[in-house]
Amino acid sequence: MRALRRSHTPSSSSPSSSNSSSPSSSSWIHLRSVLLVVASSSSSSSPVYSDRGSLKSPWSRRRRKHALLPKQWKTFFTPDGKLSEGGVKFLKKVRSGGVDPSIRAEVWPFLLGVYDLKSSKEERDSVKAEKRKEYENLRKECRKIIHRYEKSSKLKETTGKSSNEDSGDLSQVFDSPGLEDEASSRRSVSSDGGSPVAEDLDHPVYDQSPECSGLLEGEDERDKSVLTCEDASAGDTESTDSDSSEDLENIPLLSVEGAEARHENPKESSSLSKADGNSKFYTDEDFATWQRIIRLDAVRANSEWTIYSPSQAAVSEMKAQRSAQIVGLKDYDHLEPSRIYHAARLVAILEAYALYDPEIGYCQGMSDLLSPIASVMEEDHEAFWCFAGFMKKARHNFRLDEVGIRRQLSIVSKIIKCKDNHLYRHLEQLQAEDCFFVYRMVVVLFRRELTFEQTLCLWEVIWADQAAIRAGIAKSAWGRMRLRAPPTDDLLLYAIAACVLQRRKLIIEKYSSMDEIMRECNSMAGHLDVWKLLDDAHDLVVTLHAKI
Repeated sequence: MRALRRSHTPSSSSPSSSNSSSPSSSSWIHLRSVLLVVASSSSSSSPVYSDRGSLKSPWSRRRRKHALLPKQWKTFFTPDGKLSEGGVKFLKKVRSGGVDPSIRAEVWPFLLGVYDLKSSKEERDSVKAEKRKEYENLRKECRKIIHRYEKSSKLKETTGKSSNEDSGDLSQVFDSPGLEDEASSRRSVSSDGGSPVAEDLDHPVYDQSPECSGLLEGEDERDKSVLTCEDASAGDTESTDSDSSEDLENIPLLSVEGAEARHENPKESSSLSKADGNSKFYTDEDFATWQRIIRLDAVRANSEWTIYSPSQAAVSEMKAQRSAQIVGLKDYDHLEPSRIYHAARLVAILEAYALYDPEIGYCQGMSDLLSPIASVMEEDHEAFWCFAGFMKKARHNFRLDEVGIRRQLSIVSKIIKCKDNHLYRHLEQLQAEDCFFVYRMVVVLFRRELTFEQTLCLWEVIWADQAAIRAGIAKSAWGRMRLRAPPTDDLLLYAIAACVLQRRKLIIEKYSSMDEIMRECNSMAGHLDVWKLLDDAHDLVVTLHAKI
């Protein structure tokens, strides 16, 4: 088994703010040296030492509030259905305690930008109807592509142009490559410096070598079965008009420019269109590749979500089977009906997203982000648009050029360097200062390190920060918090840095390689306190946000 190749993130050439010669900086260096002595005699999970003075975080034990409850949620609305004060109190409440599970389906569209914070009920009803139609159009296009691709494969078979004995279904297209090719198929076209996860792997990111413990290794109950995609459109009675597109074999899908424009202007229609010849296009073969990997990942989704969605957990076997047939799932007999139904929903939504944002298409890890959303939002079109809102920020984790990942790892590295130069020097000695060992935390936003409920709480806090920034609230309405610890798009990265700093003593004294640190990070799963993590992250935001 080939070893996992690390991605060498270029270190920043800019001088660290911790090296400043200002009096305040000198005082901090002195204070830090004292605190380091104290920390050396503490436990291996020593807290992040604080310089925030009297400014307490909303997540400290003394200040943290209960989750937003249904009764309070109703009080935030005016008679015409608008959030009072433009949503200021609403976002502060969510930021400090998360959302009660019973109202998440109502609240999340506001946090994820599906609904404007200043919208009325009438406006939201109109948006909902429009978004439903757009999603249905994307699903119809998915079925057309499947139908067109199957016809193309059959035509090649009859004319002797295909080396497969039976290429009339999508399963035959990928019979020859190994599973590692499926995991890296999207990234194989990237230039030098490709994905550290996708390259040089004998297994997909869910099944890494023991030496590296995996960046995105799956939970124990993840199923390793391999799907086939025969008769992908079986049971699909729609899109009969796709016959008319027979002569449009392998036409391009959406342009990259169109996808980017939609993320900049969410009000723009997502209906499929052709762009000029200079645009970069994605073809039916690309969609078939995405589809293959989506189906493999969908059946691996675990059942953590079931207790949070009783109606989906109680789905009948007949409904589950029907849903699986519509999206072409196979080899799912080992799953109970609730997991079959959930997998089918993941396939439908992720295929639609691949068309909505073809620059990203599909990469492993995206199903981890969608699964909690699909468990909360019972309507596919609502889950899709919440996921699309989530991906406006998270999509950069899945870019071929990895610019987004490298930027985030660089920020984590800078936070650690500014806060704890001793730990940073140790990481330099181990050639781990690029913080590649937290790659998984960045890509799937702590999904593998936290329990299902903790994950949702963390995401809700992050979404509240992002919603405040999006609405301009962060610039005007949060008083001293705005000046000292403002809402930030990078709260996740401060939380990741806090997670590493909590284990500074262990890392410095016991670990002598990046692989050992990576194993430690992976072993955190199920042992983290999300509110303590956020409290420590707040400390870092207070002391470092102006420097990073």
